[in-house]
Amino acid sequence: MSMKIKDKGKNYTVPQIDLSVMPNDISEELKYLFEYTVVDEGNGYLGHPDSVTVNGDEILTFYPEGHGKGKVLVKKSFDAGKSYADGVDNPPESWVKSKETPTVYRLQFSQHEWNDKIILICGNPKWWNEKTSVGGFNCSVSCDEGKTFSEFELFFGGEIYPIVSMSSLTRMKENGEFIDKWMGLFHDKDFVNYKTFLTFDNDGKMHWSKPVPYFSKYREIEQATGMCEVECVRSDGGTGDELMLITRSNSKKTNSLLSFSSDEGETWSEPVFAPSAVNGERHKADYLPDGRLFITFRSIERDKRKNRKYSEKLFRGWYSEGWIAWVGTYDDLKNGKEGQYRIKIAHTYLPGQKKPAITANADTGYCGNVVLSDGTVVTSSYGIFSPEVKETGRYSTDKGMLKRKTFIVSKRIKPEDVERLIK
Repeated sequence: MSMKIKDKGKNYTVPQIDLSVMPNDISEELKYLFEYTVVDEGNGYLGHPDSVTVNGDEILTFYPEGHGKGKVLVKKSFDAGKSYADGVDNPPESWVKSKETPTVYRLQFSQHEWNDKIILICGNPKWWNEKTSVGGFNCSVSCDEGKTFSEFELFFGGEIYPIVSMSSLTRMKENGEFIDKWMGLFHDKDFVNYKTFLTFDNDGKMHWSKPVPYFSKYREIEQATGMCEVECVRSDGGTGDELMLITRSNSKKTNSLLSFSSDEGETWSEPVFAPSAVNGERHKADYLPDGRLFITFRSIERDKRKNRKYSEKLFRGWYSEGWIAWVGTYDDLKNGKEGQYRIKIAHTYLPGQKKPAITANADTGYCGNVVLSDGTVVTSSYGIFSPEVKETGRYSTDKGMLKRKTFIVSKRIKPEDVERLIK
């Protein structure tokens, strides 16, 4: 194993456009970039959304009623992300007892003459303060464009305890053609990363293969970096024959990792450190109509000079600039390049902050992203987006006692409009 497990933190070199503070001289047509829409304000802590389009440019956004766990909630936008309302008719009762961050994907079929399905997935980890857990992961399916969903169906209960399942769900190819099979990725609390394959029988019944570790060849690296919450990106605008992993390095002692597969995830290349411009956690990647990637994540900044200047905890070794998006190409990452630019989408407030600053609250960055038919990106995340303090004072969450609400917001972003702000 030739890779050194530790690497030196460096600053990113691409421009970062800050959409958290509107300039006084901004033109009318660009003001929307600095404004967000509230998906759900709640009254305490709401977190970790994921999104999918239905019926064209309508958007369903799912999230837990708590920090990474709790009842699955859902809102729907009928107007391409400009406003949100109640989302699903008669939500399944089983969603009430969900234990994890929901993820949602559209499934398209070519080997069966079926309409698309929408699948919602929630893991059942054994959290550190729990003695027991049912384990496995739950799946709920919609066959009517998200109008209704089936009750949760449990897979591998008592056998495995997934965290963020599925952090990615990638359609597979065989002999160069897409087939009705998907690879799902997740990890457990020991930072073992697993893959499982989703298929359907001719009666439409869902089947998942037994989860197996897929990164064991690099176990030392996987464990030392705290590799988790992996995003998988297919090359060539999502139609190519190569897959790329982008990882969260939970240790925060190294950058995120990149690894590549040319055999549909059977084997992976020795990982390399990602460019600092995309270093972070819970990457979500989508292709823009022009073939570039739009990747959101929670920023983790490791450059020593920046840490001395901006970190709220000087000796921790990292700080966050919050909810970030990166724009560049697949080849940029493949060749270790920094890409084109970054976007600070909105500010998440640290305790005591009364206005946006460079340093942001790191409790953000799990995103629901969709790309609309006109190329507009609608991205939703959670965080403390307002310095306002609740009138009722502090309230208890599993992130401690908080004064400010953690809630879900959404932004509409046209990359060509952002590029007008680059100086």
